[in-house]
Amino acid sequence: METVRRHAIEISGVPDGQPMLFAHGYGCDQNMWRLVAPAFADTYRIVLFDHIGVGRSDLQAYDEVKYAGLDGYASDVLTIVRDLDLHDVIFVGHSVSAMIGILAAIREPARFAELILIGPSPSYIDDGDYVGGFSASDIEEMMQALDSNYLGWSSVIAPMIMANPQRPELSAELVNSFCATDPAIAKQFARVTFLSDNRRDLPSVRTPSLVMQCTDDIIAPRCVGQYVSDHLPDSTLVVMNATGHCPNLSAPEETIDVMKAYLSRRASS
Repeated sequence: METVRRHAIEISGVPDGQPMLFAHGYGCDQNMWRLVAPAFADTYRIVLFDHIGVGRSDLQAYDEVKYAGLDGYASDVLTIVRDLDLHDVIFVGHSVSAMIGILAAIREPARFAELILIGPSPSYIDDGDYVGGFSASDIEEMMQALDSNYLGWSSVIAPMIMANPQRPELSAELVNSFCATDPAIAKQFARVTFLSDNRRDLPSVRTPSLVMQCTDDIIAPRCVGQYVSDHLPDSTLVVMNATGHCPNLSAPEETIDVMKAYLSRRASS
C-alpha cells in the first residue's frame, strides 16, 4: 500500500485489537515511541508512522504548500486512518502532533475514540491573558537562529526541551534526531509549529481527551496544559512528575502508567 510506504508505517500488537495510532513531535520520528508503544501491544493494534519529511518517510512526497500548515499533516493522519480502515482509534500525539490529532478528530470525529495529548500547546506565543510561554520576539529570535545555524540551534535547544541534565544521553539523542532531518524541511516545520494558533479549535473537539502535562516544560508550561484541558469539552488533565517536554523518552514508565490508568477508567465508565 502506498500510504504504508510513504509514511514508513509499522503495525504490531493484536491484529484485530482496537487501533492505537502514535504520532511523534517536531524533530522526531516513530522511534521516539520505542519505550512506550510495546507496553500496549498485548491489548491494542499498534500503528507507528513518520510524518512526511522525517525519519524513513518518503522525502519526495514533501510539498511546501501542503505542509505550510498543520492541516496538511492532519490530512495525512486521516489518509492513514482511512487507508488502513481504522475505526475507534486511540490517537496518541506528542507535542505538535497533539494539535494535528485534534484537527483530524474535528474533521472526522467518528473515526476516533480517544485523544491522548502529551505536552500539547494550541499556541506558543503570549497573547493578552493567554500565556503560551514565549513572546512574539522570542519566537522570531528562535526562527532567526534556526535559519542561520540549524545544527547549532539544535544543540542548544535540545537540552532545554529535554530538561533532564542528569541524563545527557537523552539530549544527545534529541540532537541527533534533529540533525537527521533535512534542514529546509525542519525549518518550515518549526515555523508551522511555533506560529500556529489552534486555540479556537479546542471547543470543537467532541472526542474524549487526556491531557498529559509535564513539570518544568519550557515548550508547553503547566498553564498551557491547563488551558487546553479547560477548553476541551471532555478532557482529563494529569500533571506528571516527569520533567521536560519528552516524557516518552525521559519517563516512559510514568507515561505508560498514566495512559493505562486513563484508558482503564474510560473502559469501565
